[in-house]
Amino acid sequence: MTDYLLFVDIEASGLPINWNSPYSEEGAWPSAVQISWLVYTQQGEEVKREDHYIRNTDFVITPASMEIHGINPGILGIKGEDRKLVMQLLANDLNQYQPTVIGHFVQLDYHILGADFYRAGIENPLVNLPVFCTMIATTQLVWNPMPKNLLLGDLYSYLFYKPLQNQHNALSDAGAAADCFFELLKRGEINDKLMEQQLKHANIKNLHTKSGKLFMLIVPVVILALLVLFAYYL
Repeated sequence: MTDYLLFVDIEASGLPINWNSPYSEEGAWPSAVQISWLVYTQQGEEVKREDHYIRNTDFVITPASMEIHGINPGILGIKGEDRKLVMQLLANDLNQYQPTVIGHFVQLDYHILGADFYRAGIENPLVNLPVFCTMIATTQLVWNPMPKNLLLGDLYSYLFYKPLQNQHNALSDAGAAADCFFELLKRGEINDKLMEQQLKHANIKNLHTKSGKLFMLIVPVVILALLVLFAYYL
């Protein structure tokens, strides 16, 4: 386990249209409308917390998303900050603390943040850091006929015997993910070996093509292969 852990959660303007799309594809990836993160030592001591809303200058929040998290253009008009400023703050903490990045269904956070780093023109530090998902780590706690994975609120209620308050607020959810992680650690449901196994096999970063540059390299190779096959069968 790294010396520092960074728990992150976002609320988004919508859902990805196509998880196979590169970050550079316009309209394919939603934007974060709220980004919150908490930095802890591995002993569970909170070092710092950040909570930011993103000014909506280049995205539209879907009605379904507004219904879930309650963040609308009016709120962003008052609380919103420039995306580049917020993403730079996050990049600074990721580079300074070199943490393990942890979240619940962290794949979504990871890739939407990747898209926002791209939009902000900031190098994405997440690609060089270990990432751990509490949702993947707790599939053994699921009981039939429950779904395959526990939602964050379900996991929190299971561990602490009380409902999670203020759900779908990124700061609240990041804090809940931290509480769940350290409780699971205390119970032995999570340990260094399990974390290492997930970091090696979960493929959180690599489920989909995420780099515009990679996408542009792959397309010519595929086209060339198809041309060779076409010529062979003529």
